Amino acid sequence: MTPATPATQAARGLAGAALGALAARSVYRLLNRDGERSPTWQRVNFRGRTVTLQEGPALVSGVCAGCVLAPGLPPRVRAATTLAAAGSAVFGAYDDLAGDARAKGLRGHLGALAHGQVTTGAVKMAGIGATGLAAASLLRRGPLRARIVDTLADGALIAASANLVNLFDLRPGRAVKFALLASAPALASPAAAVVGPVLGASAALLPDDLAERSMLGDAGANALGAALGAAAAARAPRPVRLALLGGVVGLTLLSERVSFSKAIDRVPALRRLDRWGRLDPDLPGAATESAANAEAEPADAAANGTRTEAAAPGPDGVRGRGAAEDDPTGVPRARRSAASPAPG
Repeated sequence: MTPATPATQAARGLAGAALGALAARSVYRLLNRDGERSPTWQRVNFRGRTVTLQEGPALVSGVCAGCVLAPGLPPRVRAATTLAAAGSAVFGAYDDLAGDARAKGLRGHLGALAHGQVTTGAVKMAGIGATGLAAASLLRRGPLRARIVDTLADGALIAASANLVNLFDLRPGRAVKFALLASAPALASPAAAVVGPVLGASAALLPDDLAERSMLGDAGANALGAALGAAAAARAPRPVRLALLGGVVGLTLLSERVSFSKAIDRVPALRRLDRWGRLDPDLPGAATESAANAEAEPADAAANGTRTEAAAPGPDGVRGRGAAEDDPTGVPRARRSAASPAPG
């Protein structure tokens, strides 16, 4: 087979991005038709605004549809990326909707397991790890020993990437911006066709995220990271994959001790980028956000997830990673805030 030219790769990536964007927006509109939002999928963010978690299901629908329909992808790559994204979304949604606050962060979940307690976050980690390995196994051929080593490393990359993007989902648009900046250069590489649908679906939903009408939740953030991890596993050479795995694991461990939110706020360029496109900081609720940023926070990994003040059943968090604390209207308060640690 003749290798695709850079122009062909870029064209395939853009075609996949268009398909992913169209599918994601269509599903999002369908889920939110006529303004009907199921209370089950609603949360209250750090400003006290009611947002929907249905951005997550819409994003994974766009990613999967784009990967299935995009031109230039081998069947194994289509299957692996779809499995990684869909599997991570299912377990992320489980944590979104049934999460508890018995443990927070990676250490919290592992500590709970050591005492015989199985948290929803632990179930999610195990499930995403298993689907990551299954997706990685679809990509590898060749001698058994090399295949096993590659599958283990690639499965870890997919699962760790799912968790890392989730760690950035603490403020409107932050996780999507991180994913776009980290993976956009791949549109000029052999990974363009598989990265395109991920970027397209993410970009299409970014305006609603920034406007605080929706949030990714665990379902969306985990799926976004897993799909990017699968793209790297499918197309990057082994040294690059191992380097990416080391970087992702390093950032994840760092997040157990360092607050990403505080680190971003300390760097003017990162702070401006993080706040670009978001609602006016002087709008009601901004004082709450400033207070949240000022409070001591062990690490974003502990908050792993949703961008809100009070911890509550909610994801990435949103539902299960903070303390259950509903507002008077009966809508759970999402736990996306520096002040509200939650699991990964």
